[in-house]
Amino acid sequence: MAAGESFKVGATMAATFLNQFFSFIVFTILDFLDVLLCYVYKLSDFFIEAEWKSCYCSKSAADGGGGGGQILVAEPKVVGMTCTKLRMEEISDTLYTRPSVASEISKKRLIAGRKSAGRPLFTINSTTVDSLIGRHQKLPVPRWSDCDCNTCTSWIGATKETLFVMTDGARENVQEDVVFIHGFISSSAFWTETVYPNLSRWAKLRYRLHAVDLLGFGRSPKPTDSMYTLREHVEMIEKSVLDPYRVKNFHIVAHSLGCIIAMALAVRHPAAVKSLTLLAPPYFPTPKGEIATQYTMRRVAPRRVWPVIAFGASMACWYEHISRTICLLICKNHRAWEFLAKLLTRNRIRLYVMEGFFLHTHNSAWHTLHNVICGTAGKIEGYLDKIKNRLKCDITIFHGKNDELIPVECSHSLKARIPRANLKVVEKKDHITIVVGRQKAFARELEAIWKNATS
Repeated sequence: MAAGESFKVGATMAATFLNQFFSFIVFTILDFLDVLLCYVYKLSDFFIEAEWKSCYCSKSAADGGGGGGQILVAEPKVVGMTCTKLRMEEISDTLYTRPSVASEISKKRLIAGRKSAGRPLFTINSTTVDSLIGRHQKLPVPRWSDCDCNTCTSWIGATKETLFVMTDGARENVQEDVVFIHGFISSSAFWTETVYPNLSRWAKLRYRLHAVDLLGFGRSPKPTDSMYTLREHVEMIEKSVLDPYRVKNFHIVAHSLGCIIAMALAVRHPAAVKSLTLLAPPYFPTPKGEIATQYTMRRVAPRRVWPVIAFGASMACWYEHISRTICLLICKNHRAWEFLAKLLTRNRIRLYVMEGFFLHTHNSAWHTLHNVICGTAGKIEGYLDKIKNRLKCDITIFHGKNDELIPVECSHSLKARIPRANLKVVEKKDHITIVVGRQKAFARELEAIWKNATS
């Protein structure tokens, strides 16, 4: 028995070492590839669109060159600049500060000052500011590397100023509403193809259901001048659901990244929220001495080749230009990929999950990932305090025990912060199968939560 345990420990250590070794090699190569792609895209943008496009990793945006007036950036706020359209404290420093082998060797990141009170200060100039507030967007057209179909360019039309919302359930005598918020690179189909068909007739006669496509995803507008901050996402839900449907009392159901938006929405409407259901919330308590945004980025995207889902998250989070290339190959050609998916799979639920992955832009995915998940890391404790002390609603947390993207420890930590929350760890389920594959059971669980909150 002892020998068997020793073998398992040794095998685990060997596997961890190999994962770290190959990860170092792979991500070092990707670091330099992203630098190369930076120049490729600058030239492409110039020749195709007749103007240089600023990016977060460019030397002109990170050093003192360019002659622009400089401002100091301290995590998580930008100091010394005001903007009527954008509150700069909502911008995550991880957009332009992502340590890598390439950045260390090339010295593209210029540190403006030494650590002050445990937080580094970085220097950026007006080029970065222009990029942040979108002044380089002169015409209301997508970039050449984005899709130009009617869905992806819906933000251009004056009449498309709200999110796409799939509403179902009660039409008359509506007693309460339910708002469903999907996760990163997903869509409302995550709910409409799983939960909606499995709710009982009783629930559909009582509750009005609203599943939204978040700003920049699915069939919702994907504006190129948006920074996709937490405030923008929350306000678009208010504008698209709460206001037009005159919602007074509502339940919230959210998955992954959507949990952060759900908590912010609940804090803004504490008296109206009847229940808050969170699935796989990305809550990473920041250790003392760490920068919250940078720590969360490393946890969500650990720069590891295994597991595959962590590798994908690392590609999306660390590499501005590699992720743009992926969107160029997949999202710009989403209609072709959707056609192939329909040919290759007859699983309707799996098909809609795949389609949700195709329908976004690099601009929306890149900024949402950094500004919502990483950028709110330093503020999440404040949200949790308000949820704990101001919200009287029931709070339920679901988490798959085998979740390799958002570890189950996140939900245990959230439960520790809000003791009254009910935590349900689902055996043998991961980040997606927490719903997909058990949709009937999950629908019954939701109905019980809503009914209990009402009684």
